[in-house]
Amino acid sequence: MNLGKWKLKQEHLERVLIGGAAALVLFLAARGTQTPLVEVPYEQVPPSEVQTAAEPDIPMQETTLYYRDGDGYLVPVTLSVPAQEGIAKATLSLMTSSIVNDMEAASLGLLTVAPRGTTYDLDISGGHARVDMSSEALNVTDAEQESAMVSAIVETLTTFDTVDTVEFLVGGQKRSKLTFGTDISGTFSSGNVNIESVATGADISGTETVMLYFPSESGRMLVPVTRVVYGEPDINTAVFELIKGPKADSGLQSAVPENTSLIDVSIKDGVAIVNLSKEFEQIVSQADGGKHALRAIRLTCSRFPGVETVQFQVEGKPYSVEGTKAAPTFVNSAMEIEAWFPGVLEED
Repeated sequence: MNLGKWKLKQEHLERVLIGGAAALVLFLAARGTQTPLVEVPYEQVPPSEVQTAAEPDIPMQETTLYYRDGDGYLVPVTLSVPAQEGIAKATLSLMTSSIVNDMEAASLGLLTVAPRGTTYDLDISGGHARVDMSSEALNVTDAEQESAMVSAIVETLTTFDTVDTVEFLVGGQKRSKLTFGTDISGTFSSGNVNIESVATGADISGTETVMLYFPSESGRMLVPVTRVVYGEPDINTAVFELIKGPKADSGLQSAVPENTSLIDVSIKDGVAIVNLSKEFEQIVSQADGGKHALRAIRLTCSRFPGVETVQFQVEGKPYSVEGTKAAPTFVNSAMEIEAWFPGVLEED
């Protein structure tokens, strides 16, 4: 077993052992062989709205939240949860440490981001979300978790069409910093998740950023990475950087087969046509049959205006396996992760 997985198991077990019992209402929803659990404090749910596993045909909806992995990366995961009012607030509660939430995250090989007991008051108006965290949010273990918590909340809330910017309060009061110095004094927007480091002393004047997607060390999910680039941050630059792969010390994997090169990318009538060298055809031999490679390129392309679908070519000829597909609306699906890669926490 690698060190990252061992640390993940250890931290999860510690959380379970120290967790006290809480009064909870558990909303259960069938999801293949695993049942997802949506945790809501009992006292916040009117009796008329309580649903149980015995009730059939519970309407469901998808929501995307951010966990963190053993290497400290934030990872977006789309879950299917019971439909409910206040879904944004409910989604934040799923990222908070508890026995139920920690087990859900651990089933995917991930960790929750907010300390046990943290609750949220949320007001959304005019594209601005004002999130008031309870004082338990100050009980993070280190600066890394603290920064991850803030970024995860921003990225999660801005996945909703009604939220463009996020403001933080703690216990109803405005603060400039959290326990370990993370700045929460301003207004935050999405865009710079998992920023790659640049060389010390490097001149970053005039640089831009592109969002790329690489498989995690385990290969089970895609991790968004913000890369600093020199020059125009257009779709060709983004796909070129994706093909180059992650940094050697990143703990991430390349999305495409070794020696694959980009010939060109063009956009016509909403279709991004990605033309790659013949080495790209080796994706079919990857553990997931190339699903992550295809999704990584689609996601990278879909961040550019006007891209509705993505078509692959190899040496100028249509790639016969996939053809044209709509750009994906999510990065990682909990159902797909468990279906493609069962036994996430098993030893290698």
